[in-house]
Amino acid sequence: MTIEPSRNGGGGLADVIDRILDKGLVINADITVSVAGVELLGIKIRAALSSFETAAKYGLEFPSGTNYETAAWKDALIAKENCPQCDKRVPVEDLITTGCHWCGWISAKAKAQEVVSGH
Repeated sequence: MTIEPSRNGGGGLADVIDRILDKGLVINADITVSVAGVELLGIKIRAALSSFETAAKYGLEFPSGTNYETAAWKDALIAKENCPQCDKRVPVEDLITTGCHWCGWISAKAKAQEVVSGH
């Protein structure tokens, strides 16, 4: 996995962690200990590190007892994309219909609606 600096030029630890949580990181390892061709010990390691949003997007299973009714879980299920201007994560529906509430970028669809409605 290649980690590239963000568009704003920063490449610090926060950017690396943000990228890992956004894209996810999976570790999959099989370790065996054998003597004279006889397997004595076998260990399978499966680990995933991601944000709830990324995990939900890829359908990863969560431990039993996970409360799916929390505000954070519901927010994670909302599809998000990066704003083309400020690169913040914004719900896709908002980006298409209105724009970015972080920087004020307005989508082409919202601009067309303004022209049609006369505002």
